[in-house]
Amino acid sequence: MAPTAPVSPISPRLRRLPPVLVNRIAAGEVVERPAAALKELAENALDAGAGQIDIVLRDGGKTLLRVTDDGRGMTAEELGLAVERHVTSKLPDDDLLHISQFGFRGEALPSIGAVARLTLTSRPPGAADAWSLAVEGGMVGLPQPAAHPVGTTVEVRDLFYATPARLKFLKSERAEQAAAIDIVHRLAMAHPQVGFTLSDDRRRPVRLSAAQTELLEARRVRLGAVLGREFTDNAVPIEAEREGVRLSGLAGLPTFNRATSVAQYLFVNNRPVRDKVLLGAVRGAYADFLARDRHPVVVLFIDLPSEAVDVNVHPAKAEVRFREAGLVRGLMVGALKHALAEAGHRASTTGGIGALGALRPHTGAPAAARPLPASGGAVPAGLRERAVQYQAPIGAPTARWEGPPVPAWEHDRPDDPADGPVAPAAAADPTDHPLGAARAQLHENYIIAQTRDGLVIVDQHAAHERLVYETLKAAIVDGGVKTQMLLLPEVVGLSEPEADRLADRSDELAGLGLMIEPFGPGTIVVREVPALLGDTDIAGLVRDLAAELAEIDQATSLRERLDAVCSRMACHGSVRSGRRLTGPEMDALLRRMEATPHSGQCNHGRPTYVELKLGDIERLFGRR
Repeated sequence: MAPTAPVSPISPRLRRLPPVLVNRIAAGEVVERPAAALKELAENALDAGAGQIDIVLRDGGKTLLRVTDDGRGMTAEELGLAVERHVTSKLPDDDLLHISQFGFRGEALPSIGAVARLTLTSRPPGAADAWSLAVEGGMVGLPQPAAHPVGTTVEVRDLFYATPARLKFLKSERAEQAAAIDIVHRLAMAHPQVGFTLSDDRRRPVRLSAAQTELLEARRVRLGAVLGREFTDNAVPIEAEREGVRLSGLAGLPTFNRATSVAQYLFVNNRPVRDKVLLGAVRGAYADFLARDRHPVVVLFIDLPSEAVDVNVHPAKAEVRFREAGLVRGLMVGALKHALAEAGHRASTTGGIGALGALRPHTGAPAAARPLPASGGAVPAGLRERAVQYQAPIGAPTARWEGPPVPAWEHDRPDDPADGPVAPAAAADPTDHPLGAARAQLHENYIIAQTRDGLVIVDQHAAHERLVYETLKAAIVDGGVKTQMLLLPEVVGLSEPEADRLADRSDELAGLGLMIEPFGPGTIVVREVPALLGDTDIAGLVRDLAAELAEIDQATSLRERLDAVCSRMACHGSVRSGRRLTGPEMDALLRRMEATPHSGQCNHGRPTYVELKLGDIERLFGRR
């Protein structure tokens, strides 16, 4: 006997879901936590032209979330419409291709009202009275007269009381408040002309005044207030424009980095986003300067025509889709690399601050001083009268000046790109150069240089590694990438779209030393590869390139591999730790650092030098 089929529990009859249930389902997409509700309400306030937005939280926003603004406000009739689904004032022409405001779907207020106790109180300019409307678990009351200044207050109490299962997924009060503060900070970065406050029962963690200056300066002041002066002091300005797309903001120096990408703030038409194309562009621009486990700190604003970007691809509008993603990515990578190159040898000031913080006063009495012996080497001018040498304890570091001068950077292979710079004819005056004049060498690895207002400590291996790396890259650009022909051409099978994309970019890949040709449907044949790569997985490289072209329309794997080989060659070809340098050699290294882009950090993102200001040193000794 054949088994009977189980009866389906689903009714075959179709029915409309109740409006309250529809709103609760929508709330699951739009309002997954208090910070998401705050984002929707704050963006509504910005759309209403607010100049001041005040936020109050309790229990991280779970029991109370209140947003007050001084915007245009609403009438009693508009309050009733505002809590209906898909009601908005922000699409006057019903055109989804020209979205110029943040909220446009009309989902936020009805979604919040379906899962919480919501109260709207508002008064438009010129109105004699304000009106209030309450929504509880999706049930809408009647407008009531109220007392309120011009603007709107939205009060959300007991968020998710109507869907208690959602409460189990919320984090601790501290975590929810931190998420809310992050939302406010992101909106505040994009709108420096608007004041923001956020408070709870105990303190006011956000207090940002509206800026009165022009936009670029206002943004810099606001970013300093949000991220700290440390960021603005260690960042370079970004200004670029191409084909109607404008990029502006601040990009942190490579040595000012973080362990995660959470400190990368990206905005499209002032809308905060987390977009993979933009994040990939930032990673690509800094790939030459940072290890893969370190991430730069950037705040970048992209402004472009509204029809060139689709912001309606994510329920929370956290992602966007560009009509020409390659143009945006290319603009970002080019502008960031150019700005970092313009920074020259600059390194972040955090290294010097950290070094000063690690110093502690030493109260032990020094050993008896004795004069420098005649054979101790040449003493720099200006120090001879006061120069003394102390008998250091066993194992203590000693400073040494090499003399007399000898021809600098002698190597058996003078034409090797790993060779060092040529020494200048005379020692540098410390007041004439940013990195000063070399005065000593510690532990055969650290150069001590005197500047006009302090001193600089240089890691000679890290510094010369960057110099050699830049030389090798320049040689590749000027002379092209040397290739090696394969004895047996490699045939790589791909999907037809992947093979077609690679064939279309064959000229670009040839410029990087990879010679490919179509070899039938879905097949690519590789005839030559860059000589620098040596014995490499050719099929894996081609598949990586095909995947990158499909995702971001740019092949970066090959360039990154070439850069990695150059980096390894630079590490092995640079001045090693433990090598003793003469005074002219050390000065020559400093001069080349000043003239070479990116020399403030090694190939792994670590600083090549630390600068200590004279005022800070004097404070260590109680002179200030």
